Amino acid sequence: MSWDKEVDQIRERRKWAKIQGGEESVKRHHAKGRLTIRERIDGVLDEGSFHEQGEMAGSAELDTDGKIVGYSPANYVLGFGEIGGRRVAIGGEDFTLKGGSPNAAGLRRSVYAEDIAIQYKVPLVRFLEGGGGSVAGSSGGGLNFGPVFGRARFQSFGEAMATVPVVAAACGPVAGFPAARLVASHFSVMTEKTAQVLVAGPAVVERALGVAMTKEELGGSQIHLKNGVVDNLAKDEQDAFAQVRTFLSYMPNNVWELPPVIACDDPVDRAEEELLSIIPRDRRKIYNGRKLIKLIVDKGRFFEMGKKYGPGQITGLARLNGRPVGILSADCKYLAGSMTADGSQKVRRFIDLCDTFHLPIVSLVDEPGFMIGPEAEQAATIRYGTAFVFAAMQSRVPWASIVIRKSFGVAAAGHYGPDGTVFAWPSAEMGALPVEGGVAIAFAKEIAAADDPDAKRAELEQEMSQAGAMFQRAEQFNIHDLIDPRETRARLCAWLDISAPLLKDQLGPVGYSIRP
Repeated sequence: MSWDKEVDQIRERRKWAKIQGGEESVKRHHAKGRLTIRERIDGVLDEGSFHEQGEMAGSAELDTDGKIVGYSPANYVLGFGEIGGRRVAIGGEDFTLKGGSPNAAGLRRSVYAEDIAIQYKVPLVRFLEGGGGSVAGSSGGGLNFGPVFGRARFQSFGEAMATVPVVAAACGPVAGFPAARLVASHFSVMTEKTAQVLVAGPAVVERALGVAMTKEELGGSQIHLKNGVVDNLAKDEQDAFAQVRTFLSYMPNNVWELPPVIACDDPVDRAEEELLSIIPRDRRKIYNGRKLIKLIVDKGRFFEMGKKYGPGQITGLARLNGRPVGILSADCKYLAGSMTADGSQKVRRFIDLCDTFHLPIVSLVDEPGFMIGPEAEQAATIRYGTAFVFAAMQSRVPWASIVIRKSFGVAAAGHYGPDGTVFAWPSAEMGALPVEGGVAIAFAKEIAAADDPDAKRAELEQEMSQAGAMFQRAEQFNIHDLIDPRETRARLCAWLDISAPLLKDQLGPVGYSIRP
């Protein structure tokens, strides 16, 4: 006797389990400009590489003859796949089934997504779209909110983020528990017109607070890109897939491996003439920080993260001669690049990302200091700023800091890693205070007594600026070298060749003391 009947049932259940929330539900989903979870998985993975885990997860409805007449599939799809030829764990809610609110098998699958990423030491990709739990409860299989429930919300989050790259994409409305999953990631992206991120939706907010708002007003991209909840914006789901793939291309599979090095045909000694004049002699004039970065790193290899949050700071991933690095710089178009509370939190998180996954850090220093004034004090700038400085001081990866303009105050300390290499351009200025502020304080009486206070102030500022000239620092070996800006790429590539072997001694999870 064979097992043909049971095998036929396996095939039948697998077929039923792949049926989503019905043809009409899928049509409505597409009409809103959103793909289904299976379409998203196929869209981001290498073609044909998806291997589903628990293919017949769900709950079957049988007639009296034992024939399947209905099926409630798990509304979380999960499996392994490949991105750029490298294995990842991938999963996400099926919004066409009860709006993604988890049923029994769906919840267990969602928890298992983090478990398999941890177990097999591979990156985790989450597509998030759903409203979390429901007061109506979940059906099928007798959902047990015991140890699985607790692990879903706490332990697996921390274990995954400590050991493997975690990427999350919001492609539709994301509320409650899925919203927590979105931010528990190393890189997050949301689509511009179809995604909203909410602790609770409009109906709950209106019932509790009497405030009527739309999903977009509550948690649209215009809110969460500026407050740091989400890193990047995608114009559509295809753009989100591309950003997920790009981010992972800079990451190792886990903390026990080094980031991937790729072939590079961009000459190491490429010297861009524009770098010689990109910093204006007038320190009150601005320059294009992103253009400066792109003139130095491998062509086409700069991936910015968090552009709208803490906009005075630029953070992103890049390559130098094919080796991945983290890039820190300033956008002097915003508050002259002063370090704000938001900027501090953004840079601290980015430093931790680089340190966790063994990415050397290149800091292009133009730091006028912490932002001052009543708004800065109300935002607790000094607390978040000190935590950012702690992050730099506690990091393990190699640092190269190039002082391109200003390096002043306590905030400047966060731009130099322990035992880091320090280069400077001729345009660099370093000190306890910016020249303008320092002169105003130290020579207040002398300026006030002058016949022409403005002329006296300018004279003193020029004198003090010359006194801190970088030639003297280089001569005293106060910095490693004063360089021609056009040499920057070659110097950084050489530094990276020397420093990269140190990374293999830093493999494994990181650990830090408490920060302010």
